[in-house]
Amino acid sequence: MKKIVVLASGEGSNFSAIVNNGIKVERVITNNPNANVIKRAKEAGVGSLLVKPDGTETREEYDFKIDYGIYHDIDLIVLAGWMRILSPWFCEKWKGKIINIHPSLLPKYKGLNTHERVIKNKEKFSGCTVHLVNNKLDSGKIILQKRIKILKKDNEISLAKKILKIEHQLYPRAIVKILSSR
Repeated sequence: MKKIVVLASGEGSNFSAIVNNGIKVERVITNNPNANVIKRAKEAGVGSLLVKPDGTETREEYDFKIDYGIYHDIDLIVLAGWMRILSPWFCEKWKGKIINIHPSLLPKYKGLNTHERVIKNKEKFSGCTVHLVNNKLDSGKIILQKRIKILKKDNEISLAKKILKIEHQLYPRAIVKILSSR
């Protein structure tokens, strides 16, 4: 059985999609004491660990804390709404073992406020991308992408909801694809 750790900062809907598709998660790590993913993990019988930043440490110092909380015989670190940029040190240590899902068709629209930028630029399509994480923001090798048409009536909120539904389908497929190749 492959071992997975999920890093999440918020709602946890991608975490739920992962476990609801029969993928076993060893632990959830969060940086947010109010993250709903903690409740979702408990309901799924998955342990969670809060590693709250103290506001004084460097990104590397914080990532050492995250690293300490990860089981070191894991096969995959899954970022599911992890709202922190990982340090180059952490990315190098776990190279090839960290994946992220991003709500755009990378390499377009890296970073935050994706849906707002897509709508503002009058794009005809958007979607989501699962990619390997490296030390450059949203720039790792693409594993899977799913594209959807943007309707004239769409706004950033409706687009976000549609793409989140696609994320819930794509992320488990990407995880299975990666783990079956190892």
